Amino acid sequence: MMDQANKLRQIIDNLKVKEPEKEVDVKATHKLKSAKVITVTSGKGGVGKTNITINLAIALSEMGKRVTVMDADLGLGNIDVLLGVVPKYTLVDVIYNNKNIVEVLSDGPGNIKFVAGGSGIEDLAKLDNYQIQKFLANIALLDKISDIILIDTGAGLSDSVMNFVMAADEVILVTTPEPTSITDAYAIIKAVSKRDSNKTVKLIINRAENATEANNITNKFSMVTQKFLEIKLQPLGFILQDNMVIKAVKAQQPFSISFPKSMASKQIKDISKRLLDINENFINEGRTGIKSFVSRFVNILSG
Repeated sequence: MMDQANKLRQIIDNLKVKEPEKEVDVKATHKLKSAKVITVTSGKGGVGKTNITINLAIALSEMGKRVTVMDADLGLGNIDVLLGVVPKYTLVDVIYNNKNIVEVLSDGPGNIKFVAGGSGIEDLAKLDNYQIQKFLANIALLDKISDIILIDTGAGLSDSVMNFVMAADEVILVTTPEPTSITDAYAIIKAVSKRDSNKTVKLIINRAENATEANNITNKFSMVTQKFLEIKLQPLGFILQDNMVIKAVKAQQPFSISFPKSMASKQIKDISKRLLDINENFINEGRTGIKSFVSRFVNILSG
C-alpha cells in the first residue's frame, strides 16, 4: 500500500491533466497559489452541517474570497438538493466517466462554486489504482480557482469521514444542544485528539435556544476538552433557532440569500469574520492547498 501511496504522490506532482480547452500542468498550477482546505463535520446527522457549510461559503465569498464547496458525503451527498440546483456532472463522472474537475464544477449562489458528490460513491480506499490516480490529479486543479475549499463530510466516526477530517488544514465541528449531538461531537474531538493533538478543532453551536445556552455548551466543551484531551478547541460562534432557516430549506435556497437580514444570516456572517480574523494572514499562512490535502489523504489511506 505504501508503494501505491508513493506512486500517487508522484502522479500528483507530475501529471498533466487536460481541461476542455487547454492543458494544465498541475505542478506549475500549484506553485502559483494554494487554497485553504477546511473540513466541516459533525458527530451525528441532522445538525444542519451542510446548511452551515453552504451559507458559510456564501458569507466568505461576500468578504471577497473565492470559495469552492466539495460534497464529500460519499454516501448521501445533498448540497445540490439544498441549493435547488441540478448539476450536470458529479464526482462520479470524474472517477468513472473521464470528466475533468473543471467540467464538474457547478455555479452556486453568491458566486460560490460547488462539486456535487453524487449518491453512492464508495470510499476512495475502495477504488482501484487508476480511478484514484484520476480523482487525485483532477481535484488538484481546484487550487487554481479557490482561496478556500470547504469540504462537507458525512457525519460520524467512519474511516471515510475521519480521513477527510485529518487531511484538512482546519476542522470545523458543528453540533446542536441536543445531548446525543453533544456526545457525538465530543467523540469526534476525542478521535481527532488521538490522531493529532496539534490539530485545532473549531466549534459552531447550531439551533441554540438563546445565546446563554450556546455559550454554556461552548464553555463546557472547552473545559472538558482542556481537562481530558490534549487538543485545542476554538469557538467560532453560534446560530440560534430561526424560522427563516426552515423556510429557506423548504424553498431549497440558502438562508443568507433568501433572508439576508435574518438573525441566522447575521450570525453566519459573524462566524465567517471570526474564522478569518483568527489569523490576520489567513490567506497567506497555514494554507497548504488541495494538493497537500490529497497527499495527506493518501498517506492516511496507506497507513
